[in-house]
Amino acid sequence: MINWFSAAKLGHHFIAEKLQAGDTAVDGTMGNGHDTLILAQLVGPTGKVWAFDIQAQALANTRERLATAGVLDERIELIQDGHEYIKKYVSHPIQAAIYNLGYLPGGDHAIITLTETTLTAIRDTLDLLAAGGRMVVVVYPGHPGGDREKEAVEAYLARLDAREYKVLKCNFLNRPATAPGVILIEKGGGRN
Repeated sequence: MINWFSAAKLGHHFIAEKLQAGDTAVDGTMGNGHDTLILAQLVGPTGKVWAFDIQAQALANTRERLATAGVLDERIELIQDGHEYIKKYVSHPIQAAIYNLGYLPGGDHAIITLTETTLTAIRDTLDLLAAGGRMVVVVYPGHPGGDREKEAVEAYLARLDAREYKVLKCNFLNRPATAPGVILIEKGGGRN
C-alpha cells in the first residue's frame, strides 16, 4: 500500500514503477540511507547504485542501514562528495535518480543542500538519465534557504523541453506552503 501523503514514499513509488533488477541509479542526497536502500533493493544484486553526501555522518548512517538490510555490497558505491560532482563518478546512462533536498535528518540543520549545487546536479543527472528514465526531486521549502531552492528547481524544470521531458509537480493543497513536495521528471523514449 502506497502512502500517497508522504512526499518521500510517493517519490519511491514513482521510481519503483520504472526501476528493474540490473538497472543503475543515483541517490543524490544519501542522508540516512532510506532512498539508497530502496534503490539497492530495486536494482537487485546485478544493478548499481551511486549515493552521494558531503557529510561523513550520512555515509556512516547509510552504511549501517544497508548492512542491517543485508545489501551492503559491491552494487552500492557510497561517495562522500557533493552531488554537483556526479559526472566525476558516473559516466554511463542511469535509469533512475532521487534527490531529497534540505538537511540530514538528525544531523546539523545548518548544513543544507544549496541552490547552485543542486541545479548543477539536476542538470547533470538529466544528462545521464537514459531514455524512459525517471528522476524524483523531493523539495523541502520549510527551512532557511529551502524556499529559494524549491523556486529555482521548479523554474529550471519548468523550462525543460516538453518534447523531451515530462515533469509532474505534486504538492499538498491543505498544508502550509512550507510542506514538502515531489517533482517527477521522466525522459522521453525508452521502455514503458
